[in-house]
Amino acid sequence: MNPDFPEVRQHHIHVLKGRGATSNLQGRFEAETRERTYDGWDAERGHISNEYQRRTEVSDEVAKSILSRNSSPDIPFNVSLNPYKGCEHGCIYCFARPSHSYLGLSPGLDFESRIFAKVNAAELLRKELARPGYVPENIAIGVNTDAYQPCERDKRLTRQVLEVLSECRHPVGMITKSSLIERDIDILAPMAEKGLACAAITITRLDSDISRTLEPRASAPARRLRAIRTLTEAGIPVSVSVAPIIPFVTEPEIEKILTAARDAGAVSAHYVALRLPFEVNPLFQQWLEAHFPERAQRVMNRVREMRGGKDYDSDFSKRMHGEGVWADLIRQRFTKTVERLGLGKHGGRFERLDTTQFRRPLVVPASSGTSRAKAGGQLDLF
Repeated sequence: MNPDFPEVRQHHIHVLKGRGATSNLQGRFEAETRERTYDGWDAERGHISNEYQRRTEVSDEVAKSILSRNSSPDIPFNVSLNPYKGCEHGCIYCFARPSHSYLGLSPGLDFESRIFAKVNAAELLRKELARPGYVPENIAIGVNTDAYQPCERDKRLTRQVLEVLSECRHPVGMITKSSLIERDIDILAPMAEKGLACAAITITRLDSDISRTLEPRASAPARRLRAIRTLTEAGIPVSVSVAPIIPFVTEPEIEKILTAARDAGAVSAHYVALRLPFEVNPLFQQWLEAHFPERAQRVMNRVREMRGGKDYDSDFSKRMHGEGVWADLIRQRFTKTVERLGLGKHGGRFERLDTTQFRRPLVVPASSGTSRAKAGGQLDLF
């Protein structure tokens, strides 16, 4: 096969350059199952069909609501905000992939190539914060999607949301794998000084070759470490998220990641074991067969050992860290390293954000003219 083409074939599984998923697996709500087979004829004619090039499409969407709430006891926040649906970073392990099934799209390649931008995110947020009954809680941005994925450079939806939160003195925690977060230091640093902002940078591997296939369009590991340093120097408390921990793939670097993050300025750390809910399971196993065929069975055997013999257990008390001997070993390694490095003494930064400074914004209907709503009930006359 021509090496210049963006697709190569490994072990009968298609690997597309710059993409995490190796297939466009049908969502679980689809009544019919369709499978497209690549026969190589397009390559013989000197090109590859659009189906296999998979260019990213970003569509504008007018959302009806913007804040999502959860009551999960194993998550340190109750409210989250996602400016986008889908994520171009293409992390094969992303627990949010199944959400594309609700759109009638695939959790596979569609999730990372068909992105929906909630263009009215900031407007909806302002209206939500202005509600008489609204009670401020820490908002996490970048949970079901990365708020700093590539299209944010042009769309700037995350920045618009931060401008509203800053204006209202509302606490926010950013979660990302992208160095693009540095762009918004001018907003985040003053908020952090008031105890209103913090950030979590996810680092899965320090090995850039593995990271490139695991999370193909996220910032390189070294660049994420530099982002931690830059944010820290600006006065923004940063936590490192070692997630997910995948046996024999990312697990060997637990201690190295924590050490590198501490040296870059991170003040706390947490981890999550690999989760394989719904369609993430077959997509991840396809990825394993494509990139690590020699250890695929070992990895899955260990995953099942940590999940009570199953591929996944959604129980709140087990889903984040697993159970059994291997889960205990990982927990001990992580805990001892965190203690040795002094990463645990700062506690959970997200839980310590201040909600008492909140100022309710005044929302003015668009039909009332050009006056702009401001926090504290004041309006611009011009």
